[in-house]
Amino acid sequence: MSDSPKKTSTYAEAGVDIAAGNTLVERIAPLAKSTARTGADSDLGGFGGLFDLAACGFDDPVLVAANDGVGTKLKIAIESGIHDTVGIDLVAMCVNDLIVQGAEPLFFLDYFASGKLDVDAATDVVAGIAEGCRQAGCALIGGETAEMPGMYAAGDYDLAGFSVGAVERHKILPSADIAAGDIILGLTSNGIHSNGFSLVRKLVEQEGLAWDATSPVSSPDKSGQTVAQDLLTPTRIYVKPVLQALKANAPIKGLVHITGGGFQENLPRVLPDGLAAHIDLGAWHMPPIFQWLQNAGDIATPEMLRTFNCGIGMALIVAQDGVADVMAMLAAAGETVIPIGAVTKAESADTSAAVTFSGLDA
Repeated sequence: MSDSPKKTSTYAEAGVDIAAGNTLVERIAPLAKSTARTGADSDLGGFGGLFDLAACGFDDPVLVAANDGVGTKLKIAIESGIHDTVGIDLVAMCVNDLIVQGAEPLFFLDYFASGKLDVDAATDVVAGIAEGCRQAGCALIGGETAEMPGMYAAGDYDLAGFSVGAVERHKILPSADIAAGDIILGLTSNGIHSNGFSLVRKLVEQEGLAWDATSPVSSPDKSGQTVAQDLLTPTRIYVKPVLQALKANAPIKGLVHITGGGFQENLPRVLPDGLAAHIDLGAWHMPPIFQWLQNAGDIATPEMLRTFNCGIGMALIVAQDGVADVMAMLAAAGETVIPIGAVTKAESADTSAAVTFSGLDA
């Protein structure tokens, strides 16, 4: 039997650096503090995040929760080394889902996981999350940083987010009075947002483009951008303009976040039985990034509409006599608002046919 002493093992030797995690917390504490709002002081370090709902002035609140991720858009951030925008995407995918039910986003928590913690990259990611929270008016009150050796390839990380909002019980959307003849308004997107990136990445590879190459998309507001910078344009957050309109009692009957599944799968989620929606694709011009994707992949228009937002990131259902007021409110708040269709009577009980299109080659 050997008398040599047994080697002492440490967590750091196994690949988990607690000191790096503590450094990250120190760096992101001011970022969280910058998102403070009524009900939260944004201090980090406790076992849970605290939020005082009573301080927010609701009379009969119902809580609404949403969680989401960024999908394979993260691969572009990781491979290009641009980490400061995907956090905005993470917040957007959650809070845009909250606002469609009429809920004001209150707080947000994130989950960041990697094989080995890169403090600089993680700080950039959380800086984006804080920026998204500021845009949405919600507080970053906590989260989890998980370092898991063997679970992720070198440099890889994953993101998930969770947000809670509140809405007065009598103002929950969609309302029950959506009817045939109501007008569908579209709020324009500012890019691909966070859906369809498995196909996007495939097309970029197919075209032989490097992430640092000049973007093939011609657009005055994106002149000189690289492929990665163009594709990483963060998801537009619609919360503040829409919430402002709702608080002004704008006659908005329903809201739809146009994400994965496009118009075909998202619009029917708010339509009562017996109703459908018709979208006029000639009402707006498909932005150049989508035109490039469609041409590069020879993608049929129905497939484009099911995979991407194609230029419309949020849809609103409004009574005809309220359209002018709602458009004016949202335009004053900086949104580009376009009438894109109408609610119609359903021609069949087939929910897959609940959305029809006219214009272009659909």
